[in-house]
This record gives sequence, structure tokens and C-alpha cells, in this order.
Amino acid sequence: MRRVYADNNATTKVDDNVIEEMLPLFNEIYGNPSSMHTFGAEAEKALRQARERVGEFIKADPSEIIFTGSGTESDNTALFGTLQAYPGKKHIITTKVEHPAVLNPCQLLAKKGYAVTVLPVDSEGMLDLDELRDSIRDDTAIVSIMYANNETGVIFPIEEIGQIVKERGVVFHVDAVQAAGKIPLDVNKLNANLLSISGHKIHAPKGVAALYIRRGTRVRPFLIGGHQEKGKRGGTENLPSIVGFGKACELAAEHLDVYSGQVRAMRDRLQEGLLRTISETSVNGGESPRIPNTLSIRFEYVEGESILLLLDREGIAASSGSACTSGSLEPSHVLRAMGIPYTSVHGSIRFSLSRFNTGEDIDYILEKLPPIISKLREISPFVETTPAPKKQ
Repeated sequence: MRRVYADNNATTKVDDNVIEEMLPLFNEIYGNPSSMHTFGAEAEKALRQARERVGEFIKADPSEIIFTGSGTESDNTALFGTLQAYPGKKHIITTKVEHPAVLNPCQLLAKKGYAVTVLPVDSEGMLDLDELRDSIRDDTAIVSIMYANNETGVIFPIEEIGQIVKERGVVFHVDAVQAAGKIPLDVNKLNANLLSISGHKIHAPKGVAALYIRRGTRVRPFLIGGHQEKGKRGGTENLPSIVGFGKACELAAEHLDVYSGQVRAMRDRLQEGLLRTISETSVNGGESPRIPNTLSIRFEYVEGESILLLLDREGIAASSGSACTSGSLEPSHVLRAMGIPYTSVHGSIRFSLSRFNTGEDIDYILEKLPPIISKLREISPFVETTPAPKKQ
């Protein structure tokens, strides 16, 4: 049976070149980067090179990069670290479609007395920039908005948002975890003070990420410990994964054209094929700019979980949305924020491709999915059927 992995927004396979780069860090260059001997110096050199690669990837100075353990940690550090640095400011702005790594901390902060403005989106998943502009207050500490949505792939106009926030003198955090490797990142064009990226979304290992902190931006450390990462993140660095992350950033920059060309073409062919062959089907956020690898599509009268189970039997991996919430029976908060009808939300699934997917993968999905939807609709209690005429 053919196996097709189309859940790359959840996580990606580690590139063989990344693995090769990591291997010496386990049993050859294994010193502590903080140690004052040759073993430590070799490790520190590898750490420095990785920081330079990550900095180049997002057009930042290497000194502005700190390594963390996950995108969630980077997001949490940005939020809590900024609020601790500005104790007199008690207002936060974010959106209804953020990742739980931002939304859940904001909910916790609201319980602790912070004012949190959660901006809505329209039916295509897009923000109203005038509403953002009007929401910024004198006591706003931070605006935290994602670059690209992990479920729909919708891209927010982050350059415009960054300019609005900069004009008001407020700290701007960009969650770029899903944008990284799929569209270019330039922290200066984005006017970002803080920006999060994660290794396992760009073919590096899980358990490593980075937070960009613009020089001069005040952020208190989230993890208190040693002097590592310029005192911004205590704990001995996970050097093999950090080195792999640096290599993955270098490779991601080299493959941006593959995403804008080959991967986008595969996504579009999958989208067009499904819309053509399956009735009562719609694309979530299809009228908005989207990252080139992501297709969130909804099928009326069927349950997304049933679709995924039957796809899995055919060797196809997809998802019903964010991997952090896919184990929940609650409908997607992103699609609900877009006003998608309840029945359609439950019938939505996400395909997310990578540069390792092929045209044959798309052919296989297009072969297997239409009969799955047809089968499920035959047994769905939501499909309206015309009673058979009574016999005379």
C-alpha cells in the first residue's frame, strides 16, 4: 500500500542532510559550549554557526537569536517576558485564530487581571486592520499576531500590521512557526520586535526552536537558570538539535522557490481536483493569500474524523486542524471564528504538503478521497434523501 504524508503543518520528517550534520554532535563534538577547554570551544563554535544560520534565515543579527525548546516556549517567552519587562502595562492584543501557544496564555493572563483584546476575522480568515489600529491603547504592552495560520494557511498582512504597531511604540510579536520555510522571512520588513520559529516544522528535529529578540527590546527570561543564551534562557543548550535546526534553516532558505513553485502547484492541483470531483465542497480561506503548501477543505454532511480514519486505512496522513487540538472533539476555534457553519467545521480536513511530496502523492489522494466521501455520505444522517415512491 502506498504511504502519503500530507500533514506537514503538524510536523515534518527530518531531512537526511540535517541528520548528517547532527551526528558528530553526539559522539565527537560533545562538549558543553560553556566549558573553558577545547571540547567546549568546539561545541561553542558549532553553536555559534547554528545561530548565524538561523539569523541569516530571518535576516537578523545572530546576537538577536535565542534558542528554546519549542515554538510554544518561544511564544510564551515573548508574552510573559514582555509583560514582566513592562509591569505598568496591562493590555494585550491578539486574534481569535492564534495557535493555543498564544491563546491559552492570554486566557490565563485575562484571569490574572490583564485586559486582552482578541480581534475577530472575517469569513475568509482575514483581519480588519482599522479594528487593530483602534484597539491599541496607551497601556498596551504587546501585540501578538501569527504570520500564517496553521489550519487554513491564511497569511496576515504582517508588514502593514508591524508598521501600525511600530507607529504606536508597542512591542510586536510575530508567531512565524507556520510561515517559516514556506514564505520569506525578514524581521526588519515585518517591523517585528519578537518572532518565533520552530525546528520540526522545517525538517529539523522536534524539541528545538528560536525566538528573535530585536536589539533594545526588553524581555525578561522565562526560564531562570544559568547564563546561557545571554541570560535569556537558562539551561545547557541542546546542541545536536540546535545544529540540526541551523542546517534546516539554511536548507529552507534554499528551497523557498520550490514552495512557491512546485509545492504550490501540487496544492492547487489537489484543490482543483477535489472541488471538481466532490460536490458541496469548499476551501476554508480560499479567497485570502495562503502559504503555498496548505489546503483546508470542508465536505458537507460528513465527519472529518471519519474521513481521516478512512484515509489512514489507505495510507494517507492528513489532519482535522492543529495537531495540538486534534485529539479534542471540540470544533476548530479557527473555523468557528471565521463563521463556518457547525456542520461544515466538523467536515473540514487539512492537507499540508512539503518539498518531499510528489505528483504521484496528489494522484493517489485524488483517487482515494472521492469514494471515501461518497461512502460516508451514503450513511450520513445529515444527507437529505428523497423517499422512494410507494408501490401501487
